[in-house]
Amino acid sequence: MASELTKLILPWKVRLLISLLSTLADTSRRSNATINRRLFNLADRQSLPNPTPVDGVSSSDVTVDPARNLWFRLFVPSSSSATTLPVFVYFHGGAFAFFSAASTPYDAVCRLYCRSLNAVVISVNYRLAPEHRYPSQYDDGFDVLKFIDRNGSVLPDVADVTKCFLAGDSAGANLAHHVAVRVSKEKLQRTNIIGLVSVQPYFGGEERTKSEIQLNRAPIISVDRTDWHWKVFLPNGSDRDHEAVNVSGPNAVDISGLDYPNTIVFMGGFDPLRDWQRKYYEWLRESGKEVELVDYPNTFHAFYFFSELPETSLFVYDVKEFMAKQMANVN
Repeated sequence: MASELTKLILPWKVRLLISLLSTLADTSRRSNATINRRLFNLADRQSLPNPTPVDGVSSSDVTVDPARNLWFRLFVPSSSSATTLPVFVYFHGGAFAFFSAASTPYDAVCRLYCRSLNAVVISVNYRLAPEHRYPSQYDDGFDVLKFIDRNGSVLPDVADVTKCFLAGDSAGANLAHHVAVRVSKEKLQRTNIIGLVSVQPYFGGEERTKSEIQLNRAPIISVDRTDWHWKVFLPNGSDRDHEAVNVSGPNAVDISGLDYPNTIVFMGGFDPLRDWQRKYYEWLRESGKEVELVDYPNTFHAFYFFSELPETSLFVYDVKEFMAKQMANVN
């Protein structure tokens, strides 16, 4: 683990964007456990779906439940010669409180996944805290999977749901884990989850880990920020050892007997949550699950948004290799 933040050298544009977004997010959080949505939306630029292919990717929005604004953005590669493509179900990050599937950074990263992984990408727009607390987000994620499973016609003919991956970054990786547990328990009819891509998952606990203490001034994530977000996400009266937060802690769900998908966990050297992510990896191994750990020592939380960083292209390559390995196992 990196011990000095001075070792983290970033392009000035990256530093400026991180600073602006972090400042706005901090300012948007109110002391009464609410969020000033109007203020944060000033920085949360939105992108419209585009049925006309751009850089080899077309997109459209599919409604699942209008009553709770549950929908997903569907990305399809337009130049693929493959007769079938895997389905990559993605949950965005943002501490369960910020962003959407239409947020420009997530629209861009899902286009990158679609083009680079040669996959049909489904980016889920779930409800946000604190307006909607646990387990709203997990319910939404699982309901999108059930919708896809029962309504195959909403996907392009090339989409092969028997080769489906769950994926997410930060809070989205937390969500992907809990959705994977639900799928393992309740099963789906047609959809087969063959892999989970967990990108810097957002976990925690009552304990203060070494990385949280040493890296508390790292970009994006800090103890004060995560404490606030867990408080407005969890049911009233819960602490951070709740099973949603500390998945490997005292209230952990036993997954040893479940058909949990093979997993790849990505960590960064300057991510304060890295100790929790390593605990997750070790817990999956102890539970008898196949899991690999990839650690990029010079990256911070949410590095993958910045194409100018060399680790971003390496990250996409590693995801592609993981997917190819899982698909080869089911062929």
